[in-house]
Amino acid sequence: MALEVGAIAEGVVSGITNFGAFITLPGNAVGLVHISEVADAYVRDVKDYLKEQDKVFVKVINIDPKGKIGLSIKQAKSLAPNTATDEPRAAATDKPAVSQTERPAPRPTAAIAGRTGGAPSRSVGFTPPRSASPETFEEKLSKFIKESDQKQQEFRRSTDAKRGGRGTGRS
Repeated sequence: MALEVGAIAEGVVSGITNFGAFITLPGNAVGLVHISEVADAYVRDVKDYLKEQDKVFVKVINIDPKGKIGLSIKQAKSLAPNTATDEPRAAATDKPAVSQTERPAPRPTAAIAGRTGGAPSRSVGFTPPRSASPETFEEKLSKFIKESDQKQQEFRRSTDAKRGGRGTGRS
């Protein structure tokens, strides 16, 4: 089978590195799946998703003039049968991988807590949103610039006071 860019092929994981996995393709060609092309989710360690001798479907994403083959598992996932997953593997000694549905819900942010009647925010300068008409982008931007300028002035004053202020000459 001649490989060309865009082709989907089944291969076997022949090696795993910290930057990706080497896949042996039909015809004994070897290509590399970069760590960024292993799964849609962030991949910290390729070994969480693949192990040697796994059979995987890959898509050929590039072939350079030197013959190096770039592969992608995540791009082939939507086109191949349901054999590839985005769930990390659970090692025999590790605790099982946590699926999306088992993860704890994120804590509400200050803006959400203020609107939903949740716990009051501890952040400095938080004011609950007005129930009147929403601000336009320009209004929000001018408000942000004004607050930013005030904070910069306060910072400059505090640093000037610490180093003796402007106009004090050094001998």
